[in-house]
Amino acid sequence: MSDDHDEENGFDAAIPDSLMPYDSWIEDSYRHVMLRALDYAAAHGLPGDHHFYLTFRTDWPGVEMPDRLRAQYPHEITIVLQHQFWDLKVDRTRQIVSVGLSFGGVPSTLVIPVAAISAFADPHIRLALRFSVPEQPPVAAVPEGENVVPVMPAAAAQVDAPAAQEGEGEKDRGEGSQVVSLAAFRKRGPGGPG
Repeated sequence: MSDDHDEENGFDAAIPDSLMPYDSWIEDSYRHVMLRALDYAAAHGLPGDHHFYLTFRTDWPGVEMPDRLRAQYPHEITIVLQHQFWDLKVDRTRQIVSVGLSFGGVPSTLVIPVAAISAFADPHIRLALRFSVPEQPPVAAVPEGENVVPVMPAAAAQVDAPAAQEGEGEKDRGEGSQVVSLAAFRKRGPGGPG
């Protein structure tokens, strides 16, 4: 169908901004895909050359990690789940992922709220998903009389290279990750780009 035919029928080829939260729904679906992949790896291990890069905000409430690692990566870290990890668990009720890794030869358990995860990738199939993480963590209700110091996170860094590869070595950022934009999947309508 041509653009001329669409105009003859009174159809505008451009789709207006949606009043429905499709971007949010799509992102929720991608998070579900990530959690299913992590569940699968926890139950069956990682088949073939599949491995995961998981990037998360270290300054997010509920993140549990060694203090020395948090001091080294105060805002964001990327870990690799490949050969040397253990006790990978996804707790959907509490919305957390936990995993054991070694950093510099020291075994550690990380607890990561799903909301803190900013990216997930499986480089073996060139799959990369980026998630929105608000600049400010959600504010929990605090009982009266308790002192509260707000956390002021830095701007989210780009997802790139792993911080812990196969449980060893640490790196804050690297080069070359491919990130899938949600905009690439939006339907543009007849005659529109994409």
